[in-house]
Amino acid sequence: GALLALNKPQSLPVLGQPGELSLDALLPALRRRLGLSAELHVVKAPAREYSGLVLLSSCYHTTKKLQQFFTDARQRGQYPVTYRAVTVGVPAEAEGEVHTGLQWQQQGDTAMVVPVPAPGRRSTARKEVKSTLTRYRVLGSRGGCALLQLQPKTAFPEQLQVHLTLLLCPALGDHEHSSRVGRVLGVPFLLSPEAAPSRTQVLDEELLSRLGLSPRQVPHLPLHIHLQELVLP
Repeated sequence: GALLALNKPQSLPVLGQPGELSLDALLPALRRRLGLSAELHVVKAPAREYSGLVLLSSCYHTTKKLQQFFTDARQRGQYPVTYRAVTVGVPAEAEGEVHTGLQWQQQGDTAMVVPVPAPGRRSTARKEVKSTLTRYRVLGSRGGCALLQLQPKTAFPEQLQVHLTLLLCPALGDHEHSSRVGRVLGVPFLLSPEAAPSRTQVLDEELLSRLGLSPRQVPHLPLHIHLQELVLP
């Protein structure tokens, strides 16, 4: 019918800068290739950093109806969006929730997303801080890495990466937030954003060998977070 599903590669933005390759810029060519008479609209898509399921619609009313469904479902306490992630480290608990405030913070010339463990009512009311929640479950683990199912109840930029660092298990290929997880004698601990500026993820020799990577290739390792499933009404 009006719906079309695609698998988006990691690093492809939904809306790009003028002249930049983006999902939105590809829609007219896709429409012509499929012989569709109506324009395609993006119903749901993962962020630039993520790979995975993109839902498109050739009907404006269907697009609006489904977008409203996703908003209403979250407000009802449902989890209509499911991601998968490969993490460096295994959570202490096999399943649970990560609940924290998130806000943008300026550090030098860079704005970054940082957790606010106990946000005040005023900062939340002024929308300086957003209360966020992600439900997780370990699907499997091996060699110090894990495959996680992630179901965010809220939407905030880089929410999943930050929540994984709070579990002390950053996503594989996270060169933005993984530096906040330090190790002493193999035991992970959390560093403050101020004490841990963003840098290329550090992987041990055993993991590099299993991935077949050299240290020089690590900066090009993509973020392993994938939009796996969307529930539709």
